Amino acid sequence: MGSTLKGRSFLTLKDFTPAEINEFLDLAAALKADKKKGITGNRLKGKNIALIFEKPSTRTRCAFTIGCVDEGGYPEYLGNNDIQLGHKESIEDTARVLGRMFDGIEFRGFKQDTVEKLAKYSKVPVWNGLTDEYHPTQILADFLTLREQFGELKGLKLVFVGDGRNNMANSLMIGSSKVGINFAILAPKSLWPSESLVNTCKVYAAESGSTIEISDDLDLVKGADALYTDVWCSMGEEALAAERIALLTPYQVNSALMARTGKDSSILLHCLPAVKEKEVTEEVFERFADVIFDEAENRMHTIKAVMVATLGE
Repeated sequence: MGSTLKGRSFLTLKDFTPAEINEFLDLAAALKADKKKGITGNRLKGKNIALIFEKPSTRTRCAFTIGCVDEGGYPEYLGNNDIQLGHKESIEDTARVLGRMFDGIEFRGFKQDTVEKLAKYSKVPVWNGLTDEYHPTQILADFLTLREQFGELKGLKLVFVGDGRNNMANSLMIGSSKVGINFAILAPKSLWPSESLVNTCKVYAAESGSTIEISDDLDLVKGADALYTDVWCSMGEEALAAERIALLTPYQVNSALMARTGKDSSILLHCLPAVKEKEVTEEVFERFADVIFDEAENRMHTIKAVMVATLGE
């Protein structure tokens, strides 16, 4: 295990080199293989881990809890009603208290600024379980799944379809451009990612020898190894539902769009939860259900790897 990861926070994939991202994936694959044989470890023995959830979650909460317990650690769930994060007590002060009691902290919530402050003031590794801007643990699960399906990441073509400026599109663009995946976003112009993030990722892509394309033309999916979609309305955006449905219906992942890749080997990934017959048809979802639920399971193996690499013995 590389010493470069020890003691570090996991806030966005911008902070990691391609080699470090692959190191997380290698460790996750090894931990997954062990778990399949019934082997768990004690690399987090004696470690207490705080799991802060401003937003509820199925996969993230279960993955951090099981990953921690599998390796001998103790997870403590802190929901919205359990601590006063930024309400009665400042984030800075809460962070300093938690840092005295816990060895690591997971945060899933709204502002990226909150997770950055937790890392700065707690002085322990802090892991981003999702913010409005980024969802880096999901990307590791996606990449582990792509590795399992295609053998390697470099040179694959991955197309994100839907809301091109949400945390998933942002994080996939960062991760893909770092590891050499040719990445594309298929979205209406009003939902394209910020120019500054695209420019940052173009620098990463130039280094890894990959490309970034953004278009509203459905032919963008031609040659794709994987399409990726996500709900049209992120948590907290429910008021925009009608507007989003009107805007994004032409970008539904259906059998016609899958056929446009021109490849029989193309797969669909989805970070879940899925709203069937909106961003994806039931038929296409079920056709790729096995790989989508591999991807969901891989949240646990990759999150375990993040905790072990940054905090484990």
